[in-house]
Amino acid sequence: MKGIDLVSRFEQFAPKDIAVKGDPVGLQIGSLDAEVHKVVTTLDVRPEVVDEAIDHNVDFIFAHHPVMFRPAKNLDLSVPQNMMYAKLIKHNITVYAAHTNLDNAFDGMNDWLAEALQLQNTEGLSFMLNKHDKDFYMGRIGELVAEMPLNEFANLCKQIFNVKGLRLISNNPQKIVKRVAILGGDGGKFYHDAIKKHADVYITGDVYYHTGHDMLADGISVIDPGHHIESICKQKLLKIFSNWNHQYEWNIEVIASKINTDPFTFI
Repeated sequence: MKGIDLVSRFEQFAPKDIAVKGDPVGLQIGSLDAEVHKVVTTLDVRPEVVDEAIDHNVDFIFAHHPVMFRPAKNLDLSVPQNMMYAKLIKHNITVYAAHTNLDNAFDGMNDWLAEALQLQNTEGLSFMLNKHDKDFYMGRIGELVAEMPLNEFANLCKQIFNVKGLRLISNNPQKIVKRVAILGGDGGKFYHDAIKKHADVYITGDVYYHTGHDMLADGISVIDPGHHIESICKQKLLKIFSNWNHQYEWNIEVIASKINTDPFTFI
């Protein structure tokens, strides 16, 4: 099969036009007309992920985060990022990224995160746009199976998302929480939507220092487990692509990257 076959099917699930305006989703490097035999799913495209792909004879990397958030200013191969691009081209590896379109998609990233928390009666958190006669939202909000103290819930989040540490922003860590909002990635600017929808706690990553102050002033409790919780996408995409592989008889192999691309270590 060709890359375009995989991408065309995926874009029925998460169309590019539901991504946030300006988000560089889609083909990153290579050609969608190239033949595909082995796909690896990953959160990030980093040099170590590319080396893993080369070692496993992968010819298609499907990532959540775009590899080119910022365009290269030159092709100086002493720069690790540029060397990574050169390796991808040399080994004929196509790279495709589905970012905020995967976040916003039904049964996409934010539904996966809500499902991991076993949230009930979930709905969209922050309205983004109407496309294809559907309303698409960034983030999700729902209810826990059983209410619990915030500090206990924060510890539960550490277990669920497999993180060794997180940041808790709250005026009352002992408060009882039931209604939970979640938005994967950097969602600090959406916390007002969590307040409007009466969330007891809002979960998102990369909360900015001064935004944390604003959250406290506005009385919303926030759990910041980091950006890397989105790595849930590796196994979820593996399952989706494996199902399509069987359904459409693509005869490809799909694997999930085993590289931990979280840049932070708790010490």
